[in-house]
Amino acid sequence: MNMEFLRKLPVPQEIKERFPLTDELKAIKQQRDEELKQILSGQEDKLILVIGPCSADRSDAVLDYINRLAKVQKQVEEKIFIIPRIYTNKPRTTGLGYKGMANQPDPEKEEDLLEGLLAIRKLHTDAMIQTGFTCADEMLYPENHRYLSDILGYVAIGARSVENQQHRLTASGLDIPVGIKNPTSGDNSVMLNSIIAAQASHKFLYRGWECKTHGNPFAHAILRGYVDNRGVSKPNYHYEDLCEVYNSYSAKNLENMAVIVDTNHANSGKNPLEQVRICKEVMHSRKMNENIKNMVKGFMIESYIEDGAQKIGEGVYGKSITDGCLGWTKSENLIFELADML
Repeated sequence: MNMEFLRKLPVPQEIKERFPLTDELKAIKQQRDEELKQILSGQEDKLILVIGPCSADRSDAVLDYINRLAKVQKQVEEKIFIIPRIYTNKPRTTGLGYKGMANQPDPEKEEDLLEGLLAIRKLHTDAMIQTGFTCADEMLYPENHRYLSDILGYVAIGARSVENQQHRLTASGLDIPVGIKNPTSGDNSVMLNSIIAAQASHKFLYRGWECKTHGNPFAHAILRGYVDNRGVSKPNYHYEDLCEVYNSYSAKNLENMAVIVDTNHANSGKNPLEQVRICKEVMHSRKMNENIKNMVKGFMIESYIEDGAQKIGEGVYGKSITDGCLGWTKSENLIFELADML
């Protein structure tokens, strides 16, 4: 085998014991989990915003950003439910480049997976202690989910992972909502098939155990646009797209039919400033069509302290080192505008 086994890493329980949740934090998570499920099931009428940096590159700037979000959340809490993004694993189109804090806690140093596991656990814990937020992360590696399973409030499965069987089966065993993106090809049937799988019960091998899941009724869709056969980004958030998704989705008779619109990636053509306009267009579509209003529960927005992106090593505080993000001032204004539109 062309593989070196470098060292045995701690199991999830050992990492959790280093950064445990107090009873108070467990109660906060339980309350937020329940509220989010009520929104997705239509029992509560709030807009969901999964918002934050493309990647959590440095703890100080991420915590600064999330503390700013917490102040805004208090002002819009009657209308909007905010879930900060702390994305610590990053998929790479070619497999090369910065793979996130879990692999490389300091982007300017060598990869160190042990330090990475400690760093991401500490960051998620600190965010919850400081703000009361339970945050979102991408489940890029299903076997790693257990390191954060007791603290996360939301999980996303990305466009490159949506067809992977291990992602689907693991999602079926989570007790928090899981957003499943359409694939980069744009085939919504793949996304819907994954939701069917995630809502069902399964037996499979996970972390060396034969396990049984009971299905996740809060698995739902995320629309992120797609890339055509010429490599051109195409959106799937327009009114006609949402009507088509509604028809396909409702025909499957799935539980808690819900869609989150990802306003960046192929939907914005990788232009993060377009996210403001995209949100407003989708909000207009919700007003024009009751089915769309009931289905579209919110947005996923890539946002950080500074607009745009930078290369690793440039050192601009609060500016993304992966995909470009919407800066704080524009993000704050957008949240207040969305609240006014509800």
